[in-house]
Amino acid sequence: MSISGPVLTFLAVAVYGVLHSLLASNQVKQVFHRAFGQTSDRFYRLFFNIVGGLTFLPVLAVAALDPGQTLYQLTRPWVLLTSAGQALAVILLLLGLLQTDSLHFLGLRQISHPEASEQSELVINGLYCHVRHPLYSAGLLFIWLTPVMTASVLALNLGLTLYITIGSIFEERRLVGEFGQAYVDYQRRVPRLIPRPGKCYPPDQVIRKAHT
Repeated sequence: MSISGPVLTFLAVAVYGVLHSLLASNQVKQVFHRAFGQTSDRFYRLFFNIVGGLTFLPVLAVAALDPGQTLYQLTRPWVLLTSAGQALAVILLLLGLLQTDSLHFLGLRQISHPEASEQSELVINGLYCHVRHPLYSAGLLFIWLTPVMTASVLALNLGLTLYITIGSIFEERRLVGEFGQAYVDYQRRVPRLIPRPGKCYPPDQVIRKAHT
């Protein structure tokens, strides 16, 4: 019995999510650090990003090769509106990256500064004073504004939305452990994924890692 494209796509996202989560876990990072020492501090983030990008390509291929039923295909003027929304999502994504240490995010700064492998402070201004995870929010906005929705793309979007939502919960547990009460206060003030207008923090204020 063959598996339909949408089901296979959702399963592919699940496998990707498990792999991505394992590589992001502190336990796996510690294994690499014990095995490779400072080399791990320098290259792990870059390795993580490359593996994440390469392993996502088969997920996209599964959705493209067996798209299933076309649920809708937008025409003008709606396709222009969704395209504008996707362009806005890309701009927000870039702004979110620029507000943080983008070289650190990409894993490039750690190559020459291995001591920077662990994040010591969090930006809480700009986009980050309206939503705690603007990069995730922008990504979700982009995928759901697709002008052509097939059954497999729907499965892909549902899988990614579920993964991002669950992943952000576990990520924030780690951040609370690292940054303490300051991050808990930030959680109470700023929503996680759905932006909300609000008063921002002072321009130079950041959350610094709690001392243990």
